[in-house]
Amino acid sequence: MKKIAILGSTGSIGTQTVDILPSIEAEVVALTTNTRIDLLEKQARALQPKMVCAFDETAAKTLKIALADTDIKVLAGMEGLISCAAESGADIVVTAVVGMVGLLPTMAAINAGKDIALANKETLVCAGELVMRAAQEKHVKILPVDSEHSAIFQCAQAAQGNRLEKIILTASGGPFFGKTAEQMRHVSREQALAHPNWSMGAKITIDSATMMNKGLEFIEAMWLYDMAPEDIEIVVHRESIVHSLVEFEDGAVLAQLGLPDMRLPIQYALTYPARVACKVPRLSLAEVGKMTFFAPDYDAFPALSLAKRAAQEKGNMGAVLNGANEAAVGLFLNDKIAFGEIADRVAHALETVPYRKQITLDDVLESDRLAREIARS
Repeated sequence: MKKIAILGSTGSIGTQTVDILPSIEAEVVALTTNTRIDLLEKQARALQPKMVCAFDETAAKTLKIALADTDIKVLAGMEGLISCAAESGADIVVTAVVGMVGLLPTMAAINAGKDIALANKETLVCAGELVMRAAQEKHVKILPVDSEHSAIFQCAQAAQGNRLEKIILTASGGPFFGKTAEQMRHVSREQALAHPNWSMGAKITIDSATMMNKGLEFIEAMWLYDMAPEDIEIVVHRESIVHSLVEFEDGAVLAQLGLPDMRLPIQYALTYPARVACKVPRLSLAEVGKMTFFAPDYDAFPALSLAKRAAQEKGNMGAVLNGANEAAVGLFLNDKIAFGEIADRVAHALETVPYRKQITLDDVLESDRLAREIARS
């Protein structure tokens, strides 16, 4: 029976992870949230983990009172997240927190020899070189949870030692597919949060609207699969049925298909290499009828070009890209800036933060801090 820690158990990926637990043989040993302590308390009482953590210190105090009648250890802050990742006794850690906050707990889990079910793309975007090197040294598996990277992972299993020539990442195109840059500059928060296919948290939904989410996945794919940026292609696929594809040297292209439902990639990361029954709707190609594919519009979605630039330069540029984007998206969600300003502020940070080719974890954290400061100023 696998022992699982779920970082971000009250978010979109976290709640769906909890949802699929009855389908697999697993014991939950740790759960974390930021501030959603009512839901975390319910999860904790149902799953009886060894420890829980609220990243927000005030929320942690309230949670401690709420669980005072149990033997569950209540932790707080980054220290608590790291303990849940590294010291909970987990075999595998689901990193479902959103943003840069996932980096240090993921690194701690890897250094403690835990496998990672990775849903926190920012970890590889900001420090992919460091994370993948540590995973290799510790003989730790990084099992992707994002639907696109799970699709690539599943298709790549057919390689049997043969080299992948190309990765083809599919993108839904978000709610503004077909619009011009000028049309999008002043769209509302509500419009940007109306994703046509997926139900996700606010930050990731905004990233989908700007297509920065696909840019982040582009960088993530580069590190996960050791691919050159020029060997990764993005294609817009509005129906979200083909979750991504791989191409081999002989020209054969393999794809993984399914209805848009995150429970399947989450479950496969936790049961790999086994496949077990999963309660997701089955795909009927006859009902889908047709599928469409388009080249992305780099003028309307400048975030894609910014991400590709960061991928080419490597070093600390992924951390700058991500930190500035997180800060700018936060400003937009709080009605402080217009939608079109998100990419503008990220571009300014990429131009302003000093470039470092060789990086340490401290360099990543400092670049993230500077990028946020610049994006907010």
